[in-house]
Amino acid sequence: MEPHWEHFSHEADMGLRGFGDTLAQAFEQVALALTATVTELGLVTPQRCVDIECEGSDQELLLVDWLNALVFEMATRRMLFSRFTVKLVDHRLIGKAWGEAVDRQRHSPAVEVKGATYTALKVAQQENGGWLAQCVVDV
Repeated sequence: MEPHWEHFSHEADMGLRGFGDTLAQAFEQVALALTATVTELGLVTPQRCVDIECEGSDQELLLVDWLNALVFEMATRRMLFSRFTVKLVDHRLIGKAWGEAVDRQRHSPAVEVKGATYTALKVAQQENGGWLAQCVVDV
């Protein structure tokens, strides 16, 4: 399976899906979907790296923690991210996000993501062996 991401409609919010050959790839792809909710991915230059670590008692809670950690970093650092790496060890995520400071003129942010929710939350291995990571974010 080629790793990829997509959005899905969910009332006033936005659904995010990440697909990958591994669970880590699916988490990386859903992070790309998060950025693509705000702006065009191709407009974000991966200039600066931010380390992100989080824990969750299961894979689904870890996904919510990962996305909320990214939302926090985006808000407090006033950055957008376009490249991610994820390493999963038990219920711990060790990640890196590369991006740059928001340039309102160039990035033209469409929305502000407030946080990941438990709505439509799903992390599962697919029949083809690949992985799906999805949830809805509040915009």
